[in-house]
Amino acid sequence: MFINQSGFVVINAVLFVIALFLLIPIAVLFIECMAALLPSRSQVGNVSVARPKVSVLIPAHNEALCIGKTLSTLMQELTDQDCVVVIADNCTDETAAIARKFRATVLERIEPNRRGKGFALDYGIKFIKANPPEVVVIIDADCTVHQGTIDRLARMAVALKQPVQSTNLLAPPAKLTPKDTVSSLAFTVKNLVRQRGLKRLGLPGLLTGTGMAFPWSLIGEASLASDNIVEDKQLGLELTLAGHPPAFCEEALVTGCLPQEEQAAKTQRTRWAHGHLQTLLTQIPLLLRAFVGQRRFDLLAVALDLSVPPLSLLIMMWMVVMGGALLSAALGASWTPGIFLAIQGLLIFIAIIGAWARFGRTDIPLHTLLSVPFYIFWKMPIYWSFLVRPQKAWIRTERDT
Repeated sequence: MFINQSGFVVINAVLFVIALFLLIPIAVLFIECMAALLPSRSQVGNVSVARPKVSVLIPAHNEALCIGKTLSTLMQELTDQDCVVVIADNCTDETAAIARKFRATVLERIEPNRRGKGFALDYGIKFIKANPPEVVVIIDADCTVHQGTIDRLARMAVALKQPVQSTNLLAPPAKLTPKDTVSSLAFTVKNLVRQRGLKRLGLPGLLTGTGMAFPWSLIGEASLASDNIVEDKQLGLELTLAGHPPAFCEEALVTGCLPQEEQAAKTQRTRWAHGHLQTLLTQIPLLLRAFVGQRRFDLLAVALDLSVPPLSLLIMMWMVVMGGALLSAALGASWTPGIFLAIQGLLIFIAIIGAWARFGRTDIPLHTLLSVPFYIFWKMPIYWSFLVRPQKAWIRTERDT
């Protein structure tokens, strides 16, 4: 195939521009992961406020299989002044009956045309307005609340007058497959490593779904009733724009479980991936405009953090562009874009290996990282479906029986 010199110039320019765009999320990922390796500075240890009154909201849609375990761990963390409100949202199973056995206040909401976590939370907030707490903590119905978590979240929310996000991780399943291992590491990088890195840099984090605490003054008037598939992240961004960015409390821990059934796992990953990409495309411009208008560096930092796509997609994009750079160089174009992209690949490698060595080596054998290409291949249809038919409706992930 004959390509003249001007054609190679155009190819080099295009590859270099694409590489520059890729450098932004890759550099952000690298900086956050490296910052996470810095020594810990506990923010909880400096919180000396009195234990506030807490209301725990648990939105639940057909969670009979797991809500009993969630409540059994949660009830041990509460004081006499606290309460638990379970919103049995459009349930057709025994969720409400099981929750009542644990002496939780149960609200049964039946609105088939308004489904989703956001609508359920809005219903719960309206209920507790009659006797509002100082802090509202939101816990998903399929989670384990670890010791001291509610106390740490509540005290920190009152002390900082900000939303607070706990460490939100996925516990490895009993039958751990290589795909599960890579997924668990990616989840850890997103919800622990990068959040910890942002905190070390003195920057706000994001809300990640469960284990979230809010001062009543913030959550009482928040707009929650929506069918956004990543409603928690959206709420965190809205509060950040309003001047109340979330803080990260690493010492508070809430864990969920990776679904083992193939279809359930794909449903969960599709909702997370499509929700993240939709938020990336719609919210980054808003954050950048607000950064220019308000001259708040934290808004720029949040926009840059949000620019990092799901880890598997970022690696996939880098591999495609790197392959194109190598092919063009072999045909006679410049090696400069390929060298530039190779440096970016090294940054990704260092970030992932550093995160694994510090936060994942006890649970994740190093050799299982060789499964990363297969994991990316498994997720390719999820990203392709975002281009042709993005998921916009909230779909519950089926629980393992």
